[in-house]
Amino acid sequence: MAIPEKVSNHIINLLFKSVRKKLEKYKPETAHMPFHFKLLGRDRYAMFSFIQSINTSFGGIWEQIAVILANNAGFFAKRQYLLLGKIDHQTQNVIQNIHERLRRGEMVANKKQEIELIRQSIKKGRPKKDPDSYVDLYVKRQNEENYFDITSAKPNKKEFASLKLKLLKWTALRLSQKKSANVVTRLAIPYNPYYPKPYQRWTLEGLYDLQRGEILIDADFWNFVANNDVYNELLEIFEIAGNTLRKEIDEKFEKFAL
Repeated sequence: MAIPEKVSNHIINLLFKSVRKKLEKYKPETAHMPFHFKLLGRDRYAMFSFIQSINTSFGGIWEQIAVILANNAGFFAKRQYLLLGKIDHQTQNVIQNIHERLRRGEMVANKKQEIELIRQSIKKGRPKKDPDSYVDLYVKRQNEENYFDITSAKPNKKEFASLKLKLLKWTALRLSQKKSANVVTRLAIPYNPYYPKPYQRWTLEGLYDLQRGEILIDADFWNFVANNDVYNELLEIFEIAGNTLRKEIDEKFEKFAL
């Protein structure tokens, strides 16, 4: 198996802890919604509300699982990594120019070229905290430094554009501290909501270098951080945890049935 039993148990326990913590603290919304209750049932509506609450916490869960898998592969990994640096005025203009040209379709996304343009411009800066300094996930594979923003499954066009700008800034922040660093900034989308069809969002067009893995989606992301084909096993781990938790969840929501 690609995921050792010890690592599998670690992930399962993380899922147990996360869901049970939500169950323990969960209280149904106090709003009186008689039409919803009559149509769907109070327990089902409470369950829907709980699932929405779980969804908001998944960002942190993805980060933690990615760190577990990367560490198992022998990589250094950290979530909520603090990326310090300072972007000089000239490089800010370079970044803005790249971003605007990509958005207008005047430039074809080329990750390698974009990094080199920033590398050529950047000046040594103090290791200062920037508004965009927090990186969801940092994974160092050999000498390659990977900085991930783990985003939602369906960002809109404005969000994709904003995230692209953040990736360019991360590159500059790191290179302001070490100009020779082998830095790669990426987006990660933990699952493909369009499965079995490929992930094809019109909002991706022109902004990202998909050929060079600037966005890793679904199995591509998990297999990358684990350095192994772990995706199907990871789904099985979630199923195992879910089978154990299902009775606890059902018992919690039975009390809301009336």
